[in-house]
Amino acid sequence: MKTSAALSFGLFTLVPAERLLLLGDQKLRIGSRALEILIVLASRAGEVISKDELVSLVWRNTFVEENNLRVHIASLRKILGENSNAPQYISNIPGRGYSFVAAVSHKTSPVSLNGRPAVGGKLPVPRLANRIFGREATLDLLERQLPEQRLLTLVGPGGIGKTTVAIALADRLRDYYPGGIAFVDLAGITNGALLTAFIATKAGCVLTSSDPLAELARQLSHRSVLLVLDCCEHMIDEVAVVAEALIAETQQLTILATSREPLRIQAEWVLRLPPLDCPGTNEALDGPAALRFPAVQLFVERVSASVGGYVLSDREAPVVGEICRRLDGIVLAIELAAGRVDTFGIAGVAESLRNNFDILTRGRRTALPRHQTLRATLDWSYSLLSSTQQFVLAQLSLFNQEFTFEAARAVVSGEGAIDVEGSIVELVSKSLVVADRSAHPVRYRLLDMTRAYAAEKLSISGLGDEASHRHASHYRTLFDDAARQWQVAQEAVSLEFYSRDLGNLRAALDWCFSPAGESAMGVAMTVAAIPFWYQLSLVDECLSRVQQALDWLERQPEPDARSLMRLHAALGFPHMRAISGRPSGAEAWTRALEIARKVDDVDFQLRALWALWVDRTNSGESRAGLEMAEAFRVLSERSSDAADRLIGERMKARSLHLLGDQAGAEDRVQRMLAAYEAPANGAHLARFQYEQRITARITLARVLWLRGKTEEALREIDDMVETALAAGHNLTICHALSDAACPVSLMAGDLPRAERYTEMLHRRTRDHALDVWHSYAECFEGDILIRTGEAATGVTLVREALDRLGSAGFYLYHTVFQSTLASGLTLLGQEPEAMALLDGALSRCEHSGEAWYCPELLRQKGELLARRPSDRRAARALFERAMTMAHGQCASAWEQRSADSLAALSRYASTV
Repeated sequence: MKTSAALSFGLFTLVPAERLLLLGDQKLRIGSRALEILIVLASRAGEVISKDELVSLVWRNTFVEENNLRVHIASLRKILGENSNAPQYISNIPGRGYSFVAAVSHKTSPVSLNGRPAVGGKLPVPRLANRIFGREATLDLLERQLPEQRLLTLVGPGGIGKTTVAIALADRLRDYYPGGIAFVDLAGITNGALLTAFIATKAGCVLTSSDPLAELARQLSHRSVLLVLDCCEHMIDEVAVVAEALIAETQQLTILATSREPLRIQAEWVLRLPPLDCPGTNEALDGPAALRFPAVQLFVERVSASVGGYVLSDREAPVVGEICRRLDGIVLAIELAAGRVDTFGIAGVAESLRNNFDILTRGRRTALPRHQTLRATLDWSYSLLSSTQQFVLAQLSLFNQEFTFEAARAVVSGEGAIDVEGSIVELVSKSLVVADRSAHPVRYRLLDMTRAYAAEKLSISGLGDEASHRHASHYRTLFDDAARQWQVAQEAVSLEFYSRDLGNLRAALDWCFSPAGESAMGVAMTVAAIPFWYQLSLVDECLSRVQQALDWLERQPEPDARSLMRLHAALGFPHMRAISGRPSGAEAWTRALEIARKVDDVDFQLRALWALWVDRTNSGESRAGLEMAEAFRVLSERSSDAADRLIGERMKARSLHLLGDQAGAEDRVQRMLAAYEAPANGAHLARFQYEQRITARITLARVLWLRGKTEEALREIDDMVETALAAGHNLTICHALSDAACPVSLMAGDLPRAERYTEMLHRRTRDHALDVWHSYAECFEGDILIRTGEAATGVTLVREALDRLGSAGFYLYHTVFQSTLASGLTLLGQEPEAMALLDGALSRCEHSGEAWYCPELLRQKGELLARRPSDRRAARALFERAMTMAHGQCASAWEQRSADSLAALSRYASTV
């Protein structure tokens, strides 16, 4: 049990992140549209929201009759128990819109999150390593302004402390944002095309559509989230576009950006962070007087930490004041200077600063610009290093954000023995390298300005390409080893550990595919990293890198076939995850299969055949799917994994079920379940996406219902879902819900069970961006509405979802949802359109071979004809044909349903 931000009013508690409405401790059933309306109104309590705005927020990009809104408002009022004697929550303001008029309080409500951490829990704000000085007034101002402005940019030169202030402010406001705080360090990303996906990952979102920015805005549209975009200056144009779009398309999102220059976009509120206050030139100082200045406080604390204790004396106070003044109150410069006191003492640091700055200014009387001051500080600090430390610092600039001692030893190399570890320890003590001792092993990084400065030194040395080669070689080996471990035992591989090296992976690949790089090494590194990109939901980044590797590899006279095979497989894999908005993966998988056959790689042939079977099945091409399943089953005889033969049986059972052979399907799936044992290392999840026993039980549950074993089928889906939830694999859970639990409950007429499972599918597919299955959930929800007297709303919901599925190329169950839509249209009196839908569905079944639902389509068409006396003979013929077809399929449920329709027709005819 975890906690989630909630809105409380009357006896009710609304938990937007979990899509829950509670009456006391009781969870209330509420349709998804009604719930969306309630979330919008309650989140903006007291505000009048026009009908047009409410419709645009709840039915995004869809034309909806105003009547639909009224229907859902009425339903919502009924759920809230509104009447003349009960409290009023929703008020209709004539000519203006609706307003939530009850008092709303924010609280933390304990709700089950089904293992999904909230955004704030998943994405903690970095902790401050040290106390901060002189920023209380700034933080107070920002704390007041940020919630009101929604887009605030903290501007200042490098090293002035923007990131520190942002972290401190985020920590202050942690409880203000129920949706959490997402801290996005942009320093580690340089490719603007990946910016939106990078922000989404940090914000706990998964982007999978063809318009990632629009999808990110949609996912954040009703979440009260603080998004901190740190270090924007190197991608200022790209960040400006993303930030402006997110603010325009969301209601509760707040953005805090840090940059050396403003974003210069609409609605931006800019605060220029001033330097820390320093003593003036002619100010008389003793110890207590000097310590009134934040710059001196910072210097003294950092010196104390460096030398093991330091008390500012009256004698040294003017000297310390001069140091801070010469450094112009810039935090990083002060910290660098404080780190040198242990070597030179207070007076020596002051003298060294005087000399270096005199040289840089060459007698100019004007004050140094702050960026020049910091540059001078870095020059000065660098000049005080030994030649070995200078060499090590320059080569450490190759690391993108973090590195370990092991990585540093592999990359830093030169003539003679170099004490890499000792040099790093010294650089840490001098504040040129930062250590994160909370990590294991300890992680190190250069501050951004220090890294940029050190990179210049490396470039000047002419040793950059040699060092870049060693850097790339190290990370190729690292990810190669991890990929091999992943194939053997996925649970033994720490995704968190490897995710901390993604910045270095990016830097290594950038060099490999640069003119001076080694593209062959880049290809190998890309292949090794594929599993990690997918496991970390970095789909867009993976596809971009895979395409980069393919573009180079396919231009070679003799490209490595196995690398080509794996890269094409990676291109095809996203289509297997129920994600629309992407081109079909069939072409990529077909190419992967061709190569796998040439090199006789049985494993990848099986993977490709499975993927193509999924593609044909999802496309509604059941006969073609059976051919792929049979090819898989035959090839599995050559596999070293005996369980592959059983997976082939499962695939064939599924195809037989869709083609109408229910007896054959049940026989094969029962034999598979009796013999199958999942490998301990989870290899089948990596190769075939789902937990295979549960996937087999999906087919079994459907077949059991069709064969008239309703109670057995319902027990099967209940146990299947419980088992899937316990395993915690979301793709398998959603597959069990969308293909078995929801449709079997609906076919059995068990609406409470169907509502429960549909709500679960709706929530899980929304949170993981599985939009094809999300469209399934909306079809199921529409079916429930049609059956419960809300045909108009249900028809709209199903029609919209069907359009999305067709656009995505997913036609599996299209006939079922056309049948649902026809039922709703019939209730609305639109019989010609309903008949056209049924005729189209029957034609599709005949073309594709998807015969399992044909008896029900024939029966439903007969019911339509039976409404007209002149067509009752044709209706009787359809009922009889449906019974014959169902009998031949061993689908006694359909046979009984058609028999009941025939009997009703006969009774009606005898009474006329």
